[in-house]
Amino acid sequence: MALTTAFTTSLGLRHPIALAPMGGSAGGALAAAVSNGGGLGMVGGGRGDRDWLRHELALLTGQTTSPWGIGFLAWGVDVETVAWALEYQPAAMMLSFGDPAPFAERVRDAGAQLVVQVTDLDEARRALDVGADVIVAQGTEAGGHGGAGRGTLPFVPAVVDLASPVPVLAAGGIADGRGLAAALVLGAAGALLGTRFQASREALVPPQLTEALLHGRGEDTVRSRTLDVARGAPWPERYPARTLRNAFLERWHGREAELSRNAAARQEFRAAAERDDIDYVPVWAGEALDLITEIRPAADIVTDLATEAERALASGGHR
Repeated sequence: MALTTAFTTSLGLRHPIALAPMGGSAGGALAAAVSNGGGLGMVGGGRGDRDWLRHELALLTGQTTSPWGIGFLAWGVDVETVAWALEYQPAAMMLSFGDPAPFAERVRDAGAQLVVQVTDLDEARRALDVGADVIVAQGTEAGGHGGAGRGTLPFVPAVVDLASPVPVLAAGGIADGRGLAAALVLGAAGALLGTRFQASREALVPPQLTEALLHGRGEDTVRSRTLDVARGAPWPERYPARTLRNAFLERWHGREAELSRNAAARQEFRAAAERDDIDYVPVWAGEALDLITEIRPAADIVTDLATEAERALASGGHR
């Protein structure tokens, strides 16, 4: 059975699967591989480093002719950079963690689909108000930054009911085809995955961090602001990050205000981060980490996700 949804139809995709545009790790090669596999690959544009993006978008456009997208942090990117990125003619642009309104008209005028990630129902209403073509409902199980309150399972159908007929993608705690099938049963038009694609051959992740992902478990993750404070990353406080626990985080978790005043501790962190010391640096990871046991090509991951989801739906969830 083919998993055809409003999301796949609107973008001409084979599978209702999207790559989370993870800053720093979702580069051009990974996005191209996901798109070539039949999903929607998205480059993680973050706050809009144009030099980095120029390199990664050249890789992407040289490796695929399938639909692809770019994701930005709405709180950290400027309108001019979004307009510049749209000149590369992405099929979709995703905005997360902030007000999408300043960018919405530019995205629509460029002919790209406006994808807005939300972490609560107020954000979902705002996304609808600005004319989102697709809404990503992110539950707190997700790796990396996000909201701290809503679980994916109850949150997704609430957003689906609110947003209909606008398609909704589920995000957070999805790492295999069973999770994709569950998202579809909840009424979503597909799923957006991050941690599963962190553990792919094309991800821009150092080897020691990849090993940490493979050996980690869901209960080893925690949502916290500690490592953002250590990095000096100006993330809004309402969006803490889920990472693997490490020694530095355990030492300072719950003491973020004190850490922000401790120059020596932050210098210690920066020195360790330069060598990718996993006792210090963030290893972005969601609660579905237990389901990830090997590094695979991203295109194969897309195919496997779709095949397993089809099997799960056909069997009614019975093995």
